[in-house]
Amino acid sequence: MTRELLEVVRGRLAEAGAEPTPARVALALREEGRVLGDAEVLGVVAALRSEMVGTGPLEPLLAAPEVTDVLVTAPDEVWVDRGGGLERTDVRFQDAAQVRRLAQRLAAVAGRRLDDARPFVDARLPDGTRLHAVLPPVAVAGTCLSLRVLRPRAFALAELVAAGTVPPGGERLLTALLAARLSFLITGGTGSGKTTLLSALLGLVGPAERIVLAEDSAELRPDHPHVVRLETRPANQEGVGRVALKDLVRQALRMRPDRLVVGEVRGAEVTDLLAALNTGHEGGCGTVHANAACDVPARLEALGSTAGLDRAALHSQLAAAVSVVLHLVRDRGGRRRIAEIHVLERDRDGFVVTVPAAIWSPDGFQEAPGWGRLARLCARGGGERW
Repeated sequence: MTRELLEVVRGRLAEAGAEPTPARVALALREEGRVLGDAEVLGVVAALRSEMVGTGPLEPLLAAPEVTDVLVTAPDEVWVDRGGGLERTDVRFQDAAQVRRLAQRLAAVAGRRLDDARPFVDARLPDGTRLHAVLPPVAVAGTCLSLRVLRPRAFALAELVAAGTVPPGGERLLTALLAARLSFLITGGTGSGKTTLLSALLGLVGPAERIVLAEDSAELRPDHPHVVRLETRPANQEGVGRVALKDLVRQALRMRPDRLVVGEVRGAEVTDLLAALNTGHEGGCGTVHANAACDVPARLEALGSTAGLDRAALHSQLAAAVSVVLHLVRDRGGRRRIAEIHVLERDRDGFVVTVPAAIWSPDGFQEAPGWGRLARLCARGGGERW
């Protein structure tokens, strides 16, 4: 069957709003003057269903359990990340139009608009996969499609130790941190494993505690019996109905959280989070994009300025709200790991600085100048000595 005839059949089904069932495909073929055998019809059905209902040529990549990211930069350039860095695949699209159709259909499934008037989209698909797409001419070389796969089961901390994300023996330190109800931030770049680590740590929270998650895109899936998940919502086509992350933080405070979690602090919601952690909500946490743990105070300063919070006020709240920073990196081999753990202290001028407490090594965390302070914080909060 030629690609042209396949396109005609696809067009007929799309116009009718019909799914590619064997009977409908056979009818469309007859209308085009073609009669195929049962096996050929089923092959056409599979091809059309993959394109019209599934994710087309990307289906086997997204189904592979080790794949975390699928990136399409051109019809003949499809990349994946299997945990060891990006690698190019043999998957090909027929043409640029097929990539565009897939991006637009996935956006529609997510309830978002993607067209010339709105040439980009950032959304979550029903199965949890994170979708980002950009259309030409914003994407100069053609439609750019990025899919981040969210696995249905969160990693346990022991699995992160086995994978090298946490060094040997490091789970005892992290367990003590959680038991002491210390508030902490997880930092790192895109794809460094912040969400994976945070989900694993939340799985260590006692079953009697209530966790309330506020996220821009619902990605955290901790293995815990009592979790409330809140997700932001964009404005509709009329420009109304937007629910921002700071709105979710405020609502979460009214839901009796034992642990308040902000999936990613990226704007004015930093003021609400710091205020919440200063009102008796111990053990709160979140993630922040940062190049290094020592950059966190400056990063939060920049975010706080968008909400009109001056530097002195932000540092005052930060010193009282957050105790620890866990920084993740992704090395050249693609492995994600906790590079260092910092504690927060005030300098002589009263501003918050981070002090290294533990440094990653293949044999376990190595002590750094802030090690003693980290031990005291855990002990003061009731956490066991690691």
